Amino acid sequence: MPEEPCQCPDCLRFYKEHDRLVREFPTLRQQQELNWAALQSFRTLAGRVLEDFQKQYGYKLTEPSLETNADLLSEDEISEELQQALTDLENINAHLFSIEVLMEKIFDVRVPEIVEDKFKELAGELAPDPLNPDRLRLNRLLHQTPDLPDKNSS
Repeated sequence: MPEEPCQCPDCLRFYKEHDRLVREFPTLRQQQELNWAALQSFRTLAGRVLEDFQKQYGYKLTEPSLETNADLLSEDEISEELQQALTDLENINAHLFSIEVLMEKIFDVRVPEIVEDKFKELAGELAPDPLNPDRLRLNRLLHQTPDLPDKNSS
């Protein structure tokens, strides 16, 4: 028996967006362009945030503080947290670059109109399907990610 779709706010928001993207971009070419644009916007924003923080803090984040004031201890903890976030952002950017290289291969694929027509036909069937395997897979990912919006706000 198939899994039941999750009804938490994160999953419901995903279902709605998933269905909209399938309906509004029902061809291979449109999906290629949409994913490329999403990837580029993600890289642009993540790269800019990283760059701005690096300019703002420079190497101060990696230098241990010589002061021992109790008020500065929490500042050091914040700096440590920020340093970890910047390291994570650097890793994200590296992964996004790898994805970009793979995406370029997807753009090499050209299909005849009959295949694009099949994309359009099946888009209508997939968009409203709550048991779509991609939806269910993302369900599991959403519930393994504690820092998504709305996770702790009820």
